[in-house]
Amino acid sequence: MGRPLALVPLVLLLLPVAAGPGSPESWSWPLDDHAVGEKFDPPADRYGAGHRGIDLHGSVGDSVRAVAPGRVVFAGQVGGVPVISIDHGGERSTYQPVRARVRKGDAVRAGEVVGTLLGTRSHCPGPCLHLGRRVGRDHLDPLELLGTGRFRLISPDGPAPQPPAGVDGDLRRPVGGPITSPFGMRVHPLTGVRKLHDGTDFGVPCGTPVHASGAGTVVETGYAGAYGTRVVVRHSPGLETTYNHLSVVSVSAGQRVHPGQTIARSGTTGLSTGCHLHLMVVEGGRPVDPMPRL
Repeated sequence: MGRPLALVPLVLLLLPVAAGPGSPESWSWPLDDHAVGEKFDPPADRYGAGHRGIDLHGSVGDSVRAVAPGRVVFAGQVGGVPVISIDHGGERSTYQPVRARVRKGDAVRAGEVVGTLLGTRSHCPGPCLHLGRRVGRDHLDPLELLGTGRFRLISPDGPAPQPPAGVDGDLRRPVGGPITSPFGMRVHPLTGVRKLHDGTDFGVPCGTPVHASGAGTVVETGYAGAYGTRVVVRHSPGLETTYNHLSVVSVSAGQRVHPGQTIARSGTTGLSTGCHLHLMVVEGGRPVDPMPRL
């Protein structure tokens, strides 16, 4: 009888121990796709405009996984948007818009499916997961804890996936939000004149951070008539992007900018019907449709 009893401590040591909540050194990705859209851009104050997390591109119905072990502290709606919040012991992660498969009080493991991605009530032009990270009332950048390698495994069968925006010289979206007026001929809503709409309008609130679509040099800032306050960035000889109807400019002429850098905040200056960003892409001195480049 003595010999089996002596084995008890060894057996207990070999049993798996559930990890308790704690502030992890790293997070796992909540979606299979690691393409990042709009990045973290904290507001100047608690109630100011900003982007309090990161947007990850996905498809409706994608499984959304917990980034780290923890306990669900909220699974419901905030302002009509389905949200999940998980406490990791000192830090919290938030996921929206997500149809929850968990309830408040549930313990979850890292990588456990907590819900499915929805396509409605999102501020992105297409389905995306807005991932947040919070300590107390402070919002932090989730990318600091996520692995940010540029490579991912893909299936050898079928067509290759499209590269994320902003990779290998492509321009990236300067803001989220829906497209409210595309490039092309239209009747101007204020003047009533049919003419070329020389850019793409993104419907975002005034004060939304505007990010550089690519690396380049600021060649112009200031007021430009119907375009209102604007910033012009030259990315290469013959290629410029112009950001119009701004409320605040954060850069100056001659300054180098990198992709995703905040260069301004959206507004409704100039000939404008409301808060939005009018993005222009100019090639060889002529405006072209921005969307194929984003």
